[in-house]
Amino acid sequence: MLAFGGPSRLEVWRGGELADATPQGLAPGAADGSGGRGYGTGAWGVGAWSEPSDGELAPRTWSLAAWGETLLAAPRDGTLYQWSPGPGGRARPLAGAPARMSAMLVSATDQVFALGCTEEVSGRFNPLCIRHGSVRRLDQWTTAADTTAREYVLPGGGRIVGGRTLGPHLLVWTTHALFLGVFTGSPGQPWRFDRVGQACGLIGPNAATVSGQTAFWLGPDLQVWRYALGGAPESLGCPLRTDLAENLAAGQGDKVFASTLSAFSEVRFDYPDRRDGAENSRCLLLSLADGAWSRGATPRTAMIDAGPAEHPVATAPDGSMFWCERGASADGAPFAWFLESADQVLDEDRTALVRGVWPDLAGQQGPVVLEVSARRTPQGPERRAPPAALAPGQARTDLRLSGRLFRVRLSGFSSPTAGRIGKLVFDLAPAGGR
Repeated sequence: MLAFGGPSRLEVWRGGELADATPQGLAPGAADGSGGRGYGTGAWGVGAWSEPSDGELAPRTWSLAAWGETLLAAPRDGTLYQWSPGPGGRARPLAGAPARMSAMLVSATDQVFALGCTEEVSGRFNPLCIRHGSVRRLDQWTTAADTTAREYVLPGGGRIVGGRTLGPHLLVWTTHALFLGVFTGSPGQPWRFDRVGQACGLIGPNAATVSGQTAFWLGPDLQVWRYALGGAPESLGCPLRTDLAENLAAGQGDKVFASTLSAFSEVRFDYPDRRDGAENSRCLLLSLADGAWSRGATPRTAMIDAGPAEHPVATAPDGSMFWCERGASADGAPFAWFLESADQVLDEDRTALVRGVWPDLAGQQGPVVLEVSARRTPQGPERRAPPAALAPGQARTDLRLSGRLFRVRLSGFSSPTAGRIGKLVFDLAPAGGR
């Protein structure tokens, strides 16, 4: 079973069919963000003087979780809904759950957590309040001596943005900090939330993911962060961060989506780039094997790793669903791809002449085009060798290009198209110039 939440719909894909599970009476939510809560956001004259804006200024995002055969779904700033296969079809509100919450998750102790929610006694929304139901109970949210339902308020300012499970523990991010939730088993306070990091908040509710025992996320500072149990949050150097920071679409940080691709040990961050509009259009990918970064331009609003399904599943801004890493074509049609390196220095002291290259392409399907360009200096003019088409199994291709810095681009457009790219070996000779 796979569930998809959008600005106005909740849909469930089960047994090869897509069903509408949108709760009855749920008003359509915002598709785009219009800025953060605070002075200067929202319509002029709306709200109490000096109080932060409380309108729906962020795009509607959903928290989704499985509870056995039941789907739990919480639209941001809404209540908690449940959906089960059978007659009726629509999700219905969960009795007793907080009337409003920022996010939701299910712990390893079989408890449902509302993150940033209405307080039990006052009924007022507190963006730093956490409430959870009793163990293995969906209908028991009242704090009492004979229940394990409880309420906590995180210290510090800001608001809760999102949360993830990390083994038996919980990670809860605010706009400023990271908290670790630990199950203590104490009757009065079964969970304890300790602040483990400051100035390392979360940019959007879906901008965090967990690989193994390590969490990765994008912060409001547009730094990529990492946290492993027993350590402290640390920012990861990303050579591609400048492009993200300069071009993230204004007010759309809540759309950033982090995911994993276990088959290739990768972490992925999809984000809306202003050059393409307000929807997710580009991504950054981190290889956990060697720490290398790359980027792509595929529009994806959400992605889930293989597990619920045999292959990863992703969605596009138009609502289309895609199987990822399945087959070697775009559902039978050709698709375009390319992989391009940065400038590589072959000899710092003198120019080198590239006379040929030995490709290393395992399992190649379809033709691959090799393009090599060269510069004498980092800011010098670029010269290119004629593109060379590499057929499957081709042992060598001849080139003739001199320079100090070389850039390599491999591309293809066919059906099928596939291959694993290894290390290219160049046939070099000194060119003699400096």
